[in-house]
Amino acid sequence: MNRYLTFDIGGTMIKYGLIDETGRIIDYHLMESEAHFGGAHIMHKIEKVVETYLDGQTLAGIGVSTAGVVDNKAGTIIYANDNIPDYTGTNIKQLIEERFKIPCEVENDVACAGLAEMYYGAAKNKHISICLTIGTGIGCCILIDNQVFHGSNHYAGEVGYMKMNDAQFENLASTRALIQNVAREKKIKDIKGEKIFELAQSGDKTCELAIEKMCDYLAQGISNICYVINPDAVVLGGGITAQGKYLYDILNKRLDEHLIKSVRQNTELLFAQNGNQAGMLGAYCNFCIQQGIPCGNS
Repeated sequence: MNRYLTFDIGGTMIKYGLIDETGRIIDYHLMESEAHFGGAHIMHKIEKVVETYLDGQTLAGIGVSTAGVVDNKAGTIIYANDNIPDYTGTNIKQLIEERFKIPCEVENDVACAGLAEMYYGAAKNKHISICLTIGTGIGCCILIDNQVFHGSNHYAGEVGYMKMNDAQFENLASTRALIQNVAREKKIKDIKGEKIFELAQSGDKTCELAIEKMCDYLAQGISNICYVINPDAVVLGGGITAQGKYLYDILNKRLDEHLIKSVRQNTELLFAQNGNQAGMLGAYCNFCIQQGIPCGNS
């Protein structure tokens, strides 16, 4: 049975492991990305992992999910922010294929999360869906007929930059914004997102109101996207999924307020199902799509 090595490259951690041709993750590891050392350092770490896996076995392919704006055909990082210095312009596909003579495919991490949900999660069998990852920022992937919609130059879905109330969407509705708001209200230096939800469920009014405010902004942003895309489903991913039970009713109520009935009744709110392994799984899905081979049991 063919085995595929997949990576999920983030600014803090790199997740990696083996996936078999049924889409089953059979090996999973984590290592620090040490992104502050730059793109070349990350590629050196990736190459060392590949060398280890090639010792005694054959790989059918390598799939990479990565932070940054990606040209998924060329396998190149079009743009990366300062979290990974000198990453912009890195052609991951070329570097891997020339070094190891193994086919490699590369895609943006949010797009990979969306692909994982489309093939193996909440968005399965949906005609049009959007996948939003809510964390330090807000990422978005648009999925139409089992394909990622990339736009004219691969920037489709950069909804975090949308202007709302004279601010960027991700500066109003991300977990980072929630943390900043609660810390300011409580006049403390910092607080963990998990602690905010724990306090809210214990009756802390400051935390309750801050979460409701975040949800209102999030619902406004989702509504704006829905009026443009008109999806069957909106899938929420990222760290926020751990709070799905608490947020589900709040967000649905806010969507009822911000969407007209004819759109709302045909738009389902869902939470992502693949957790921390979504990037790796989506990297495998993207590899199969680009190579024109079946994706697991799909």
